[in-house]
Formats: sequence, structure tokens, C-alpha cells
Amino acid sequence: MIDEKICILREKLNKSIQDGEDYNIIYDISVELDNLIAEYYKKEK
Repeated sequence: MIDEKICILREKLNKSIQDGEDYNIIYDISVELDNLIAEYYKKEK
């Protein structure tokens, strides 16, 4: 489930970068993605 959310956010981040979205939006998505990745690795251990 978390891995699905990670994939969705990664796609959203890539699209935002390609579309030239505002830096704050890109940053917020990136932070959210980082948090999900950290959560994923905590559960894997």
C-alpha cells in the first residue's frame, strides 16, 4: 500500500517538475515522498 502511494507521488513529482510548477509545490511533494519512503523502510526492518 505504501509502495503504491510512493509510485503515485513519484509520478506527481515528475509531472510537476516537467510542467514547471512553482518550487513550493515541488518541494512539498518531495518532502511528502521522502516521508513515505522513510516510513516504507521502517516497516521493512
